[in-house]
Amino acid sequence: MVEEEHAQSDAMRGAVPPPEDHWRPYADNFRDDPRRAGDPMVQRLLKFLGPNDTLMDVGAGGGRLALPLALHCRGVVAVEPSASMASVLQQQAQESGINNVSLTQSSWEDAQVEPADLVLCSHVVYVIREIDAFIRKLDSHARQRVVIVVYNAPPQSQIYPLWQRVHGQDRLALPSLPQLLEVLEELGIDPQVDELPPQPPRGYDSLQQAVEQLNRRLYLAPDSPEAVRLEQLLPEMVVEKGGVLQIKDAEPLRPSLVWWRPKHPIVGVG
Repeated sequence: MVEEEHAQSDAMRGAVPPPEDHWRPYADNFRDDPRRAGDPMVQRLLKFLGPNDTLMDVGAGGGRLALPLALHCRGVVAVEPSASMASVLQQQAQESGINNVSLTQSSWEDAQVEPADLVLCSHVVYVIREIDAFIRKLDSHARQRVVIVVYNAPPQSQIYPLWQRVHGQDRLALPSLPQLLEVLEELGIDPQVDELPPQPPRGYDSLQQAVEQLNRRLYLAPDSPEAVRLEQLLPEMVVEKGGVLQIKDAEPLRPSLVWWRPKHPIVGVG
């Protein structure tokens, strides 16, 4: 599924090479106050974490989870391959006076890190081709628990209807919760699955912002027929809710915590 989705993306991108850092245009959107109150995801994860525990956040992004959790545990290792995301995380940690987070700027597959009590991996597994090795490494580096946060549908599924209208073809889906559970079953892992409240559909502050972001998401070249088509279609495909524009009939994404106690004893590092 990952390979087919990526091949479709490459075909739409044409001769334009993929960006070296996919997250650069979006990294600042992942900045959040580590001391914010009432975040249901943070509150739920704190149930797995004690003040003397260590946390490893695999694919930590801008630190949206790693930094607030660091305030409640002994230390955090953030594994993040994106330079732009890593920069946001480091800046936010410095500005917030959080000193117990260390950064390993690497993919998980290449990361050389010590085990931690809790290994967290939030919204990463959608694009992992070699998912069995990826999960085995998560399992082997956790002393107490592995927690994977994953949606019931691919993160970009809310804009999938636009693919048919703009490109004239259905968007091939990335794997999400159902496929992850199948993989875990094949690996002999019997996880707990805790559903969290659904998240509202993605919003845009203005029609222009929606056009700009969707052009990137749909791989549209400036002034191409597809870009013109999107701009013409979009006003009839969005609705204003709560002061922001949302894609009509977009289904909310529901995150789940998929967690288990490690199956295999920890052997070595890396």
